Amino acid sequence: MTELGHFIGGKSVVGGNGRFSDVFNPATGEVSARVALATAAEVDAAVQSAKRAFPGWSRTTPLSRARVMFKYKALLEANRDKLARMIGAEHGKVLGDAVGEVTRGIEVVEFVCGIPHLLKGDFTENVGTNVDCYSLRQPLGVCAGITPFNFPAMVPMWMFPVAIACGNTFVLKPSERDPSTPLLLAQLLLEAGAPEGVLNVVNGDKEAVDTILSHPDIEAVSFVGSTPIAEYVYRTGTAAAKRVQALGGAKNHMVVLPDADMDQATDALMGAAYGSAGERCMAISVAVAVGAAGDRLMAKLAPRVRALKVGPYTDADAEMGPLVTRQAYDRVKGYIDLGVKEGAKLAVDGRGLKLQGYEKGFFIGGCLFDEVRPGMRIYKEEIFGPVLSVVRTPDYEQALDLVNAHEFGNGTAIFTRDGDAARDFASRAKIGMVGVNVPIPVPLAFHSFGGWKRSLFGDHHIHGAEGVRFYTRLKTVTARWPKGIRAGAEYVMPTMQ
Repeated sequence: MTELGHFIGGKSVVGGNGRFSDVFNPATGEVSARVALATAAEVDAAVQSAKRAFPGWSRTTPLSRARVMFKYKALLEANRDKLARMIGAEHGKVLGDAVGEVTRGIEVVEFVCGIPHLLKGDFTENVGTNVDCYSLRQPLGVCAGITPFNFPAMVPMWMFPVAIACGNTFVLKPSERDPSTPLLLAQLLLEAGAPEGVLNVVNGDKEAVDTILSHPDIEAVSFVGSTPIAEYVYRTGTAAAKRVQALGGAKNHMVVLPDADMDQATDALMGAAYGSAGERCMAISVAVAVGAAGDRLMAKLAPRVRALKVGPYTDADAEMGPLVTRQAYDRVKGYIDLGVKEGAKLAVDGRGLKLQGYEKGFFIGGCLFDEVRPGMRIYKEEIFGPVLSVVRTPDYEQALDLVNAHEFGNGTAIFTRDGDAARDFASRAKIGMVGVNVPIPVPLAFHSFGGWKRSLFGDHHIHGAEGVRFYTRLKTVTARWPKGIRAGAEYVMPTMQ
């Protein structure tokens, strides 16, 4: 049995406390490895390693840090397929989806290769007589990231490349469900030239999380996960005087107007609802069919969902893989049972799916509900599985009201040929990321990712320019170089003449 540990101070460390968690192959249901769960002392060792590395790394010029990132990008590209296979083996997503995840992470590394430009400040000459004023951004110190199972490569790379390029050092606590990928990411950064201790990885559970949130030497924490945990992370971290960005859950709606291209809308919903088995915070889980769009959309969707090709990541023809764990399977199945009990029409039932040779795998087929009502729990709560709910509304305004009334505000989309409706929707939707005929509007690395309402706790979105702001402090300097002897002390508030 493979035992996975931590990556601290540039070295692989096997946890010595005897606490381990099983890592599964979701396609077979078998245990593929054991991962050590860090103690508070092991988390502290990672923090101290990062703290020792910070003075030297922060004094390294932005240009030199960028050159490390250029090398890191090349190594990631060379290991893209290896990383994707690791993701498929421990998460279960199909290989093409895993390759796409790694690619989106690499794009953030590519973005921070321009860190010298991104860290430039402002300068004003002669704000007063012979007085200049300038601003600069400086790193915070030791930063930490707590990341989810569904994107073991991309979400960590939303965080640590930006933080490290800005001159910080980093402690990453990834999900214990698929830990191999983050460990390889850390090893590759060391090979790219980052000093030992700049990036550390500790695997663990709540003990590790709570240690990070209370540790006095950690300046900032980034988190992606469910809304209840995001709120806990935000409240606990800020109470300990840390800077915190905590991204939470979602219930993303896609509004389909009667004038939409129904084939295009159907294709979009298939990928957005069932890609990665619905285990995406940007998955579309609610289709809002307006007026006559309802029957036409269902007529196209139902046969496509029934024909969805489900299989292990090693199957090149598979369109969707298994759920990540047995607990996830039971949770999703429970929501499907609940939806039937609540009175929604289960147009496609994927609960009975069995794959020959993979009978113990965590597979569930695509599920499609029709006639879902806003009061139902399957509408209100995040299911995080391959379950799409269709809600019907008589007009556009009621569809927009549904989007805006939901507690989550991560992503949304509208499919229409009407430019006026699309522009109105983009303007009035109380959502952080909006797509127009784009079902999963995840911004590229040079923009920033983040939701509104209970999908985000904190003031900053993640990566892009917002990420640079989060991982740096702004300092403003006002300078005068006096000529000759000063006239004496001044005891009044200085003003500029």
